[in-house]
Amino acid sequence: MAAGKNRSTDERFMRRALALARKGEGSVSPNPLVGAVIVRDGRIIAEGFHHCCGENHAEIDAIRNATEAIAGATFYITLEPCSHHGRTPPCVEALIAHRPGRVVVGAVDPNPLVSGRGIEALRQSGIETEVGVLEEACRESNRVFFKYIRTGLPYVTLKFAQTLDGRIAAASGHSHWISSPPSLRFAHRLRAIHDAILVGAGTVLADNPELTCRLVRGRDPLRIVVDSRLRLSPDATVFSDGKRTIAAATRRAPAERRRLLEKKGIEVMEIGEDPAGRVDLRELLTLLGKREISSLLVEGGATVATSFLKENLADRLIVILSPKIVGVGINAVGDLGIRRMDNALGFSFQRVTRRGADLILDARKRISGDTHQWGQI
Repeated sequence: MAAGKNRSTDERFMRRALALARKGEGSVSPNPLVGAVIVRDGRIIAEGFHHCCGENHAEIDAIRNATEAIAGATFYITLEPCSHHGRTPPCVEALIAHRPGRVVVGAVDPNPLVSGRGIEALRQSGIETEVGVLEEACRESNRVFFKYIRTGLPYVTLKFAQTLDGRIAAASGHSHWISSPPSLRFAHRLRAIHDAILVGAGTVLADNPELTCRLVRGRDPLRIVVDSRLRLSPDATVFSDGKRTIAAATRRAPAERRRLLEKKGIEVMEIGEDPAGRVDLRELLTLLGKREISSLLVEGGATVATSFLKENLADRLIVILSPKIVGVGINAVGDLGIRRMDNALGFSFQRVTRRGADLILDARKRISGDTHQWGQI
C-alpha cells in the first residue's frame, strides 16, 4: 500500500477512535479520554472507549468487543497504552498478549509513569508501532488531562454570557436571561463534563443558583462557592439542597458561620488570603488538584471572572454573545490593570458557533504555535 494511502486510512480510523473517546466526557476524570478501534483488511472488528474511571480502559474494552481474533490486525488508539499498575492492570500487556500486527498511537501519554514506555514495550515485543497520527487532534481531545498530569492543577474554563456591548447585567443588576434557551442547555452540558463548578458569593446573592446540569443528562459537578468571610445565608440553594458543595473561605471567616454550614453537610475549605484579603485562587486550585479535580468551570460574576483573568488562571474562555444592547450596565470583566493594548491578555479562537440567537465564542489561552479552528462545539 502506498504511504499516502496508508496515512489516509490511518487518519480515517483514528478519527473514529477520537469520536469514541469523546463518549467518556464527564465520566473518566482524572483519567484521559481514550478511544480504540481494531481493523482487519479495512473492516472494523472491534471498538472501545474508556467509559468510567476505575473501569476498563479503551484497549481492553475494544479487545472484549472483538468479533474475531485480533492477531495480525491493526489496533488504533488515541493515546499511548498504559504500562503501569494503577486502578487497572497495564493495557500494553494485554495488547502484546493478543499480538496485533500493527499498533497506531495518536499521542504519547505525558504521565511520567507511562510516557514512551508503552510504545517501547510494543516495539520490543516485535509489534510494528506508529506514533503521531492526528497527534494534534488527539492531544487537543485530552487538553484537560495533559494540563492536570503535568501541573497537578485543574484545567480552568471561564464562561459567561454577555450582550453585544459587553454587559452581563443591566445597571439594576438584572440579568435573566441574557442568553437564549439553547445557550442555557449548552451551558448545562458544559457543567456536566466538568468535575467542579465555581462561583463567587456575589453570584449566589444575586441569583441564588442551583448550579446543576438539570437541563441535560449527566452528573452534577461538585459546587464550589468562594465566600471569603462566609457572609452568605446557609439557606441559599447551593447550601440547602443536599448536593455536594464546598465553601471556600479564609481563616477570618467567623467560626459560628462555619459551624452553621458544616451542620448542613457543607465542607468549609480554609484557604490562604491573597493581597486583597480574599481567597487565594492559586492555592484553591492546588488543593482541588490534590483531590483529583482535573477540570473546573468558573461561572462567577465580574469579580470572580476578573480575578481569574488577572491571575492568568483561565485556560479556556467561553463567551455566550447575545444580540442585545443595554447601554450602561455591569461589565463582564473589571479592571485588569492593563494600560496598553500590547499588554492585553491573548486568546486564540478555536470555534465560533450558534445556539439559538446567540454566538458561542470558544477561545483558549494563546500559546506558541496556536492554530485556529472553526466548526461545531
